[in-house]
Amino acid sequence: MGKPANPKPALLFTGILYSDKSYLSKAKESLLEIFGSTLLETPSVSWDYSEYYKEEIGSPIMRTFIFFKDLINRAEIADIKLRTNDIETSLSIDGKRKVNLDPGYLTLANVILATTKGYAHRIYLGKGIYGEVSLLYREKDKAFVPNIFTYSDYQDKKCIEMFVKAREFLKLKK
Repeated sequence: MGKPANPKPALLFTGILYSDKSYLSKAKESLLEIFGSTLLETPSVSWDYSEYYKEEIGSPIMRTFIFFKDLINRAEIADIKLRTNDIETSLSIDGKRKVNLDPGYLTLANVILATTKGYAHRIYLGKGIYGEVSLLYREKDKAFVPNIFTYSDYQDKKCIEMFVKAREFLKLKK
């Protein structure tokens, strides 16, 4: 029989969708205040995988990722998602978000996204938050591979390369 044990800490990240740089700046300021300094920040790139956010956020939609220096206890991800939802709400205008914040964590084995949307492939974490295994690390390929339900942008080669790079930082922190 196995004995329960705490998992190793994980590397917190947040994907940010935005169309107005001023809201990106405000969101980043709030994120840094709550979660501490950054380890890695990606350049902003065009995000054209869906029309879903266009009416709310505006266009063109851009995406950036921020990885934070301080490792987290994986059990904190539900509370982290609630905090990022609060940031989104505080930056909303007339009920429309100006940024979309997608927190998650990276381990040596996978990339987990936190979400409020429950589906068959997501596990309930508590407090109305679900966890999704979006990418799995395959040692033989030295790369992450997507789950069958993984969002298209997370399947993009450049996105996967970014997570592999962030994984190297995590390896150094352990």
